Amino acid sequence: MQDAINALARAARNLFDPRIIAIVFLPMLCSIVLWTILAWLYWDVWTGGIAGAMATTTVAGWLQGWSATWVINYTAMLVVFIAIMPAIFVTALVATEIIAMPIIVKFVGERYFPALQRKSGGTMVGSIINAAIGISIFTVLWIFTLPLWLTGVGAILAPVLTSAYLNQRMFRYDALAEHASREEFARIKLTSRGDLFLLGILLSLLLYVPLVNLVLPVLSGLAFTHFSLARLARQRA
Repeated sequence: MQDAINALARAARNLFDPRIIAIVFLPMLCSIVLWTILAWLYWDVWTGGIAGAMATTTVAGWLQGWSATWVINYTAMLVVFIAIMPAIFVTALVATEIIAMPIIVKFVGERYFPALQRKSGGTMVGSIINAAIGISIFTVLWIFTLPLWLTGVGAILAPVLTSAYLNQRMFRYDALAEHASREEFARIKLTSRGDLFLLGILLSLLLYVPLVNLVLPVLSGLAFTHFSLARLARQRA
């Protein structure tokens, strides 16, 4: 647990470095702008499609009998809004992988682990496959936990846990790809699974902090890079 907290603290301090400031808001802002444009263009199509699907259900028949079809329209808008939120988060993480992680890994490696040998166990193809698998599993988890959004506690816990999984799944690979061999990566993934998920939870809780959530993708990349390279250095020692 202490390693996860130390990694998060170092990552927070690094946000003020000139090289990191230049990219800190970029992934989240790009994602927000993209999904705002898509929502503006396709909002009626998305809500209309969901409302049309709901109109064929038995519940819709009851609502029509009670002259309460407006419930279907508002429910459709709520479903689209709920779907856009994780889409923004996932898009921001992907943008961070593409734009920020090469800069982050180089920055952390050169400043904090200059003597750490690079064994290049990861590849671009491996990163793409890892991200695709992570996003697919996240999507399934999000769909199955969607009913929990209707409960008070579940509405907070479900997004935190699913986001924590995606965070650690995507960033652990890129954080180690340049420095660790395949065997070292497999060993760290196995022995540090609990701490990686804990770090993911700590970061996911920051989704609920205004303004901090705008820099969360880059903060996550920094934290997982600090954590992973520190574990690699300790493992080799």
